[in-house]
Amino acid sequence: MSIHLVGGGWRDDYDGEVYREFVAEAATRALASGRPVPRIAVLLVREDAETAADRAAQYRELLRRVAPCDPVVTAVVEGELFTSEVLTGIDGLLVGGGLTPAYLDAVAPVVEEIRMLVGDGLPYLGFSAGAAIAADTALIGGWKIGDVPVCAESAGEDLDDVTVAEGLGLVDLAIDVHAAQWGTLSRLVAATEAGLVDGGIAIDEFTVLIVGDDSLRVVGTGSIWQVDRTDDGVLVSTLGA
Repeated sequence: MSIHLVGGGWRDDYDGEVYREFVAEAATRALASGRPVPRIAVLLVREDAETAADRAAQYRELLRRVAPCDPVVTAVVEGELFTSEVLTGIDGLLVGGGLTPAYLDAVAPVVEEIRMLVGDGLPYLGFSAGAAIAADTALIGGWKIGDVPVCAESAGEDLDDVTVAEGLGLVDLAIDVHAAQWGTLSRLVAATEAGLVDGGIAIDEFTVLIVGDDSLRVVGTGSIWQVDRTDDGVLVSTLGA
């Protein structure tokens, strides 16, 4: 089973390409447990109850369009926390998008359970914020380092200073999202140069990096931007397009 990191991107008519392998892996796990249809937990954090309900309905529709499945959506308002009940009897876990610091706060009570489940082979898909917090050291927002802007203020996730925090620990590299669309690649480059992170990847929208036991694969319409620190500075390359 794999960890699927999606760089964001939403269209009501999207065919769900970046979700297909995740749902297929959940189906395989479900069959091993005697369930004909995979039960997929979807965790969402939204600004208010109305937008939470709307996004929950959209995720149910999207995942069922991809393949037969049972999306079990738990949507909370920013400031609320998830409990362990959301992880009971599931075949896959999808953590959605929104305000990244709010997601990290909301999953705090269940981090250890998520780590154990994924370590036991539960497929994980992080979408935007859900991808960013999957890292050991999570890049959760901010748009400047010191007094120097490193990306657009609108991409700051309600934070001024570029901020890192302990994430879920599912992958050992920092992750930024909406790379080409929001211009966040420069934030990851600057954070690497400043020593806040030891490099990482920035993922375009409608693009997924699939991290298997011994493999990395890119699926979707965009690129994965890889940022490494070298003796000569910061090196940027792409994994796929």
